[in-house]
Amino acid sequence: MKITTIGIDLAKNVFQVHGVDEHGKTVLKKQLKRDQMMPFFANLPHCRIGMEAYGSAHFWANKLQELGHTVKLMAPQFVKPYVKTNKNDAADAEVICEAVSRPNMCFVPIKNGGQQAVLALHRARQGFVKARTVQANQIRGLLAEYGIIIPQGIVHIGKRLPEILEDGENGLPGTFRQLIDRLGNHLKELDKQVNELEVQIQTWHRENAASKKLAQIPGLGPIAASALVASIGDAKNFENGRQLAAWLGLVPRRNSSGGKPTLLGISKRGDTYLRTLLIHGARAVIRVAERKAAHAGSWLAGVMERRNKNVAAVALANKNARIVWALLVHGRDYQVDYGSAAA
Repeated sequence: MKITTIGIDLAKNVFQVHGVDEHGKTVLKKQLKRDQMMPFFANLPHCRIGMEAYGSAHFWANKLQELGHTVKLMAPQFVKPYVKTNKNDAADAEVICEAVSRPNMCFVPIKNGGQQAVLALHRARQGFVKARTVQANQIRGLLAEYGIIIPQGIVHIGKRLPEILEDGENGLPGTFRQLIDRLGNHLKELDKQVNELEVQIQTWHRENAASKKLAQIPGLGPIAASALVASIGDAKNFENGRQLAAWLGLVPRRNSSGGKPTLLGISKRGDTYLRTLLIHGARAVIRVAERKAAHAGSWLAGVMERRNKNVAAVALANKNARIVWALLVHGRDYQVDYGSAAA
């Protein structure tokens, strides 16, 4: 029997494989070690392979695609409903094999090595930003124990620390001064790492035509544009802009029954980092719109009149996500008055 569909339960060293034929009958149950994966699939006729989007999934997807197989990645939460009995590696592989054959299954875009490298820069930068915030709050909290209050904002810590350390009348013990000096140097190093990674991201952004195209949208800068391009990959994987917005968790959750539609808050599914960048960018646009009368009568001004700022920010982020899809799919440049010009 010819194997048409295979489910792989990924791991670090031992992989479980489950294969079925065109009638759905199980014809393969096998456990493979890491060094056996490529030889096994190289000798296997081309088929459809399903995997959960866990760690190393994109690596194996690219490797298996090079061998001519059709690889599909699925979010784990979409695979779990197909579990029937107890959990083990063989059962997981069988469930994955069944899930990938469903016609209405939602798949995760496969990222190439370049996309993964750019996203690694973003993840590392995000980690340094969090560590910088933690360090700043620790310095502020320790100084507050000695009655020294620093205003909010990391920039104020860099300005005030030299004055605090040089002030001999503020009652700080020598040991504590050395500690604060050490923590301040650590904060400077974290800030340096963030800035260096931002330079690398901006360099990639300037060399990527799609990223520069997205940066024309108000509310999207080099950081957001590069992250979106690297995460989305081929935008044609989404049928329309609403699907991309839903993938980012920017559409309402539904709890409808009996023919009565009930819309709740946004679903917050998908990548939290991308959604955060879009919403923060939308907030920046709203702050500018509040100060400028030129936005009066615009779509955004109408939303801001009807709803609060947070709702308006999410609505603008949703709109920007749809614009991103349109620009990537149709290869257009952003036009401020595109809607009115088309009308």
